[in-house]
Amino acid sequence: MPYLTRRQFSSLPLTVAASRAKLLSAPTNIENTLRSGIAKRKIPAVSAMAATKDKTLYQGAFGTRDASGVPVTPHSIFAIASMTKAIATTAALQMVERGKVQLDEDASKHLPILANLDVLRGFDSGGKPILSPAKSAVTLRQLLTHTNGFCYDIWDGDMFRYSAQTKGQPASPKPGPLMFEPGTRWQYGQGIDWAGRLVESISGKNLEEYLQSEILGPLEMHDTSYILPAAKFDRLVATYQRQPDGSLTQYPRKLPDPPKSFNGGGGLYSTTADYVRFMQMILNRGQGINKARILHPETVAMMQINQIGSLSAGKMKSYRPATSSDVDIQPGATEKWGLGFLINTTPYAGGRSAGSLAWAGIDNTFFWIDPKRSLCAVIMMQFLPFVDKEAIGLLGDFEKAVYS
Repeated sequence: MPYLTRRQFSSLPLTVAASRAKLLSAPTNIENTLRSGIAKRKIPAVSAMAATKDKTLYQGAFGTRDASGVPVTPHSIFAIASMTKAIATTAALQMVERGKVQLDEDASKHLPILANLDVLRGFDSGGKPILSPAKSAVTLRQLLTHTNGFCYDIWDGDMFRYSAQTKGQPASPKPGPLMFEPGTRWQYGQGIDWAGRLVESISGKNLEEYLQSEILGPLEMHDTSYILPAAKFDRLVATYQRQPDGSLTQYPRKLPDPPKSFNGGGGLYSTTADYVRFMQMILNRGQGINKARILHPETVAMMQINQIGSLSAGKMKSYRPATSSDVDIQPGATEKWGLGFLINTTPYAGGRSAGSLAWAGIDNTFFWIDPKRSLCAVIMMQFLPFVDKEAIGLLGDFEKAVYS
């Protein structure tokens, strides 16, 4: 992927050149930030990349793959977890573009298992869940915006209690239950898992096959897949767990078994370079850097605007602190959700513009897309808990270095 040279820079329109003047010296600044940051913060490995819609501004990797001491490289592979969601959302929106499904129709029309869902109304005196039918059906828009009621027990108190009370054996054979009436709250959850199954139902392909044929393959994201082949195992970065004393313990590093099913909400492996190709597609209004058309410009515009009305997004109290700390990446600010992305309504100090698009993976992989500055960036680490203070610290330092 080409870098922005000084000659290319000098040919930019004056207003664009002015906005990127400091980026000419950015690679050294970013490199120093990442190299010193993982040492100071005791983070085993990091890979990061920043780009415009058609040029690479920075790409680098520091640290080691695992306890063996093998260095990470820009080609190292990371589990990107919920960064899968934006790609699966893209797949669902392709179904909308092709007239196969509508955003605001009953999703059970295409996925019957979502019919007649129950809502958790509370618990009786013995702690048994109280369920009753939902008053309205779940729509694809609600599945894509986390306003559907399907919630992760990591960040929802009612779902945490329900999981504890039922000990993994649901009180109802139906999916869920929903934690609230569809459309009445924003709460992060498994809605995009169900959107992925809807794509499978409509397309007749499993999600791996569909993404490879319609998104990942056309964008030449050759290292992105739910399946990690043995030939790429040497490039896989180990995952760690933060201990109470602040140290990190490595999980056993082994070739993951191919999944029996594929979830829209998580599960992909990828590299920083591959994910940049996806983000550049968004910056280019649905067209990849290789000219592959993935989405219509009108669809991408819809992804970038608030889809949840007066509700707010992005703030999540953790009920499983070993897995995730409390999530509040922009304290004191109101955030919204588009289709596939968190949207910040105010700019970050020294960083992304208001209206930027972002999300993350639970092992502390993060990305953002800044349409106003035609800029995108991704940083991948590989340890728990999510939004660990040191991970957020390095993310913030990286972002400031990109914009410095």
